[in-house]
Amino acid sequence: MASSTAGQVIKCKAAVVWAAGEPLKIEEVEVAPPQANEVRIKVHYTALCHTDLYFWDAKGQKPLFPRILGHEAAGVVESVGEGVTDLKAGDSVLPVFTGECGECRHCKSEESNMCDLLRINTDRGVMINDGKSRFSINGTPIYHFLGTSTFSEYTVAHVGSVAKINPAAPLNKVCILSCGVSTGMGATLNVAKPKKGSTVAIFGLGGVGLSAAEGARIAGASRIIGIDLNSDRFEKAKLFGVTEFINPLEHEKPIQEVIAEKTGGGVDYSIECTGNAKAMIQAFESSHDGWGVAVLVGVPHSDAVFATSPVNFLNERTLKGTFFGNYKPRSDLPGLVELYLEKKLELEKFITHEVSFADINKAFDYMIKGESLRCVINVIGD
Repeated sequence: MASSTAGQVIKCKAAVVWAAGEPLKIEEVEVAPPQANEVRIKVHYTALCHTDLYFWDAKGQKPLFPRILGHEAAGVVESVGEGVTDLKAGDSVLPVFTGECGECRHCKSEESNMCDLLRINTDRGVMINDGKSRFSINGTPIYHFLGTSTFSEYTVAHVGSVAKINPAAPLNKVCILSCGVSTGMGATLNVAKPKKGSTVAIFGLGGVGLSAAEGARIAGASRIIGIDLNSDRFEKAKLFGVTEFINPLEHEKPIQEVIAEKTGGGVDYSIECTGNAKAMIQAFESSHDGWGVAVLVGVPHSDAVFATSPVNFLNERTLKGTFFGNYKPRSDLPGLVELYLEKKLELEKFITHEVSFADINKAFDYMIKGESLRCVINVIGD
């Protein structure tokens, strides 16, 4: 059944960033109907991810404003554009910052999730279909963000970046699966693939790192070692299966030597979640020779250099990288939602705060102060 607003421009509220670092302003925006292969979504809940903060601050990349940020969310399809056959009005969905066209070599590969058409593009502020924005204020275009722009009551996304999920799933919980939790958990389960009883080190205990720890817990790791420069994070990390903690600032030796001493030569698996090049090297060198696997998750600065002795590779250590935990958005996210519904995956412990849409700037404050793990923003206002 088509919605009453299908094919029409919708006026709604959105949190707009007008300039770098300025508080978001709730504005009335016009959201155009979806074009071919697009979906218009009524956003119910959205969460704040560190990537939103990074592009709001705009210190490390090309600024693009005015813009509607947001990419970790859940909602319901309001209407679909021409050519969309696998989604309809009323479907519960997760919009995702990357995508799955289903046609390119990456999508057809069992090994890759890096879709040629819909791979993440942080510089693009318009839709792929026609190079135009679907958002405007009094005729002035407002830029999109990561193809999702979920800090709006309604948004438009490419159908390949929208995962249909079980309608029984609570959207205020599963919204956090569309970015950070999946990235960290997938790095462990899909890339490192730890065996039951193994030893896993997690470098960085922020949201992604704790998600990686959750993956190690689900896999049945016997020891999960958390490494972080902030000891205040250690108590919270126990909820995610972390069994012991190391703060590098409390040791004179290089952390890889400390880990080697504690584990009889190194860990079986190491997951790096900070994006710091030094930590990446430490994570790799902390893995055990002969079988150790290190996975890089954090995104480093473009000029960062990874330097280690080639002998570390010759001694049969393996180094891997991952994007979005190697999950294909449309194919795999519905399964993660089912894991949650089956109580095999715990999401509530990731959510530390919830604010109203009108108070969205509080979510930024919580993250800047380091007080929140995930803050869910109630867009629908129920």
